Amino acid sequence: MLAEPVALAPEAGREQVVGEVSAAAEAFGVTPGMRVGEALARCPELRLAPPDPEGVRALWREVLDRLEAVGAAVESDRPGCAFFEADGLRGIHGGHLEGVIAAARRVLGRGIRLGAGPSRFSSYAAARRARPRRAEIVGQGGVRAWLAPLPVSFLRARPELGVVADTLERLGIRTLGELSGLPAPAVAERFGHPGRLALDLARGRDTPLEPRRPAEPVLERLELPEAALGQQLERALELLIARVLARPERRGRSLRSAALSVRFVAGGTWRTRVTLRQASADAGLLATVLTPKLAELPAPADSITLEVEAFGPPAHDQARLVEERDSTRRVRLSEAVRQARQAVGDDAAMRVLEVDPDSRLPERRALLAPWTDA
Repeated sequence: MLAEPVALAPEAGREQVVGEVSAAAEAFGVTPGMRVGEALARCPELRLAPPDPEGVRALWREVLDRLEAVGAAVESDRPGCAFFEADGLRGIHGGHLEGVIAAARRVLGRGIRLGAGPSRFSSYAAARRARPRRAEIVGQGGVRAWLAPLPVSFLRARPELGVVADTLERLGIRTLGELSGLPAPAVAERFGHPGRLALDLARGRDTPLEPRRPAEPVLERLELPEAALGQQLERALELLIARVLARPERRGRSLRSAALSVRFVAGGTWRTRVTLRQASADAGLLATVLTPKLAELPAPADSITLEVEAFGPPAHDQARLVEERDSTRRVRLSEAVRQARQAVGDDAAMRVLEVDPDSRLPERRALLAPWTDA
């Protein structure tokens, strides 16, 4: 299929833009992130491949495991792009950078693009410009000069800088060199913190890497006997929540975030992630948060999976019990105040409000104020 004009179709319920595109589609001017209507107008023969986020996730996890097998501490915030520091690996791979690059190519294959630089952003730009079988290496001293002729569109590699890149292009700033020449106060005043970050990237500076933590795969999958929708999916989700909470790996810990994924009967997958405001191990709360996500499914499901992506602190229900006791007490107190006011008047219930507790005059330390339900 890669020899034909092909693009990845948008996920169900997401923004209607195409994903990765083949070289044949690029020849027609189709680019990732383009609206589906515009992409089809530029290339009427464009084929849209259904997305498979679950398959991509599994394959990319295998790629990261291969990199970690050669000793790399990998950072990756999206499939298809990974970073690791090479300095600590030189000693076990020949004592030089080329040995580290060769080790990565051995475990990943020859078709990958590799780049090396003194920062995350410069190495990403080097990989974008590299050939599949030849790595691009940027030196420490000339990184700013090397980045200067590159377009500001490279800033879109950081999701938070997409708006900054669009605005810079509208203002006529086309290259990273033009951006790096702008005064820092003016950029900060116009764009805030994202602008300062974009300026640092253009000048060869970047934030330190944050390698991923070891994965704790806690998931439960349920195969559905027939195409399921509505209440059948809700019952299946309740069963999955109960199974996840009963797992030995989960005992004593609350859930911070979870991912719900579905495989459709007609092919393709769907995945969404939910982060709880407060980590919890309550089955009812998890069902309340996850069940509305099932309404976003565009087709009948063949299987449903619930995976824990991040654990929270130890699970304790004492805080919830105290909150329920306090709320019950407030309700009863408010009802008593309401009945007293109906019988005597609005001044039947007052409260003591501290005004100046350090005053030498007792009458200035506190005064009476009307009781409020708050």
